[in-house]
Amino acid sequence: MDTTDPDITFDDTGVCNHCRRYDTTARQRLIPPAESKAALDDLVADVKRSGQGKPYDCIIGISGGVDSTYVAWLVKQLGLRPLAVHLDNGWNSELAVANIEKTLKMLGIDLYTHVIDWEEFKNLQTSFLKASTPDGEIPTDHAIFAILYRVAAEHGIRHVITGTNVATEAVLPEKWGYGYFDWRYVKDVHRRFGTVRLSTYPHFSLLTLAYYVFVRRIRLVSILNYIEYDKKEAMQVLQDELGWVYYGGKHYESIYTRFYQAYLLPRKFDIDKRKAHLSTLICSGQITREQALASMNEPVYPERLLEEDRAYAVKKLALSEEQFDAIMKSPNRTFLDYRTSHGIFEFAKRLVNATRSHIG
Repeated sequence: MDTTDPDITFDDTGVCNHCRRYDTTARQRLIPPAESKAALDDLVADVKRSGQGKPYDCIIGISGGVDSTYVAWLVKQLGLRPLAVHLDNGWNSELAVANIEKTLKMLGIDLYTHVIDWEEFKNLQTSFLKASTPDGEIPTDHAIFAILYRVAAEHGIRHVITGTNVATEAVLPEKWGYGYFDWRYVKDVHRRFGTVRLSTYPHFSLLTLAYYVFVRRIRLVSILNYIEYDKKEAMQVLQDELGWVYYGGKHYESIYTRFYQAYLLPRKFDIDKRKAHLSTLICSGQITREQALASMNEPVYPERLLEEDRAYAVKKLALSEEQFDAIMKSPNRTFLDYRTSHGIFEFAKRLVNATRSHIG
């Protein structure tokens, strides 16, 4: 990590705030190896108990990527009965679709796919491009969690098991990726820049979230924090047992993510998200700093394919070259330039962390 994160700080020994925060997050959320088997057994028993008499006992998200595919494999190894949920936002790569189909067929998992209204979604993605913030993946991420919660509630399922994890994802500057739970933020961006009403777009407000969590008692479970999750080993398992195929970069199973992270972020915001992804792997001991620096010397993606992705994205979003050029040249902003529920989320986070510390 470096000063392309505007909020980075370094202590007297040259260690940045992200490393310090990783250590804190790991202590709070990772299950210690000596306790992990018992904790995982308790979790599995709870999931099975709450799902008795129902066709499924948990919901999993599936994208065709490493983390979600490994979760699918893991929950079946643990004897759970998941329903896989996939959001089709119109940007799936052929490889992602093939990975999903192979995985679910081999594991015998049922699939629910929500196909998003393309005209609404296209307009919302364009709104975030015009908002000129580096978190343009929020329209997809917010909709994914909205669908996961909705499907869980419809089926009376209390556990949504996700692939989010500390070992490979803990380092991410707030201004690079804030807001996927913040409907107020999404609404304000679209109010300013959108031209199509979001009448069917999957979403949830803070009140709806409270209903899901406290009334329906739906729990998001980061099951990969219960095991020693090694990304390289996980990929090998998926390749050997499921015929899964790697797609070349973190979340590159989506064409839009690939375009956004590999083309737009470096050129418009001077952000290379590999710095955060590799830093997390360094913190979790999965690679060395020297290996990460060597990776950073490699191109983020082949230049010819980058140009192909750019042309494809511009055409699919129905933007002219002049409109896209204007987006690339517009002044950069952050979520702080828009209406958000950031203060409420920060208060809730401090409350949860204080509770954890007190219990500990």
